Amino acid sequence: MPELPEVETVRRGLEPVMEGRRILRADVRRPDLRRPFPERMAERLTGAEVLRLRRRSKYLLLDLSTGETLIVHLGMSGRMLISIDEERHGPGQFHHAHSAPGKHDHVVLDMEGGARITFNDPRRFGSMDLAPTEGLEGHPLLAVIGPEPLGNGFSGTYLAERLRGRNTPVKSALLDQGIVAGLGNIYVCEALFRAGISPRRKAGALSSARAEALVPIIREVLQEAIASGGSSLRDYRQADGELGYFQHSFQVYGREDQPCATPGCGARIRRITQAGRSTFYCAQCQR
Repeated sequence: MPELPEVETVRRGLEPVMEGRRILRADVRRPDLRRPFPERMAERLTGAEVLRLRRRSKYLLLDLSTGETLIVHLGMSGRMLISIDEERHGPGQFHHAHSAPGKHDHVVLDMEGGARITFNDPRRFGSMDLAPTEGLEGHPLLAVIGPEPLGNGFSGTYLAERLRGRNTPVKSALLDQGIVAGLGNIYVCEALFRAGISPRRKAGALSSARAEALVPIIREVLQEAIASGGSSLRDYRQADGELGYFQHSFQVYGREDQPCATPGCGARIRRITQAGRSTFYCAQCQR
């Protein structure tokens, strides 16, 4: 599932061709994905101007001139891909010219300016909803989400307080979207390795000093991943169709039985299962 860096990369790719432009035509090609689409979705989108393109956790938020916001979740395999009308712009601006929608192209938005945004989702675990922009933070999908890890609301003091007394492993606690928004399996594994914290450690046993040190490491990992266009493991692509390449920088994730990257360590990366998810770590470097 795309995590915060992948969704932020998609947002940045879509921004130049969507923000400040009208949706000339919305083609909704099925009634649902993971959940039913909102009523009259195509009608409510057509003609609306995209005033602002935001991200909250793993959700894309498109604030519209109609007073509604389109909430998009990419699910396991969703992609928001850009194609261009070559008759108007010429070839080469994006890798894809317009073509007839395919089997897994479920929502197609033709934008003012000639761009086409296609929501492609083979597994259909993604979702879209429309809700009033005013009071959006109270929407059921967003109301329970914790602070953004790149924002001022996420600090060592905050994290230590939220972890205090918790008997779950710190890895599981950091995946809890109610504690911190947008973190997923890949980047929690990588951040805990850099911080030297075992994913097995009980969240409540993490000292305030270690929580304080972990916060900037989480931010560092996320910022590096965003700069790399995210991580492409299976389905993820950037909005222009390109792969992300942060996967080439993984130090533990997916590296089971490979040597630890820490000079002089000599141990090998282990994989365990926590809450149904694979966790990768170095038992020697992470305590």
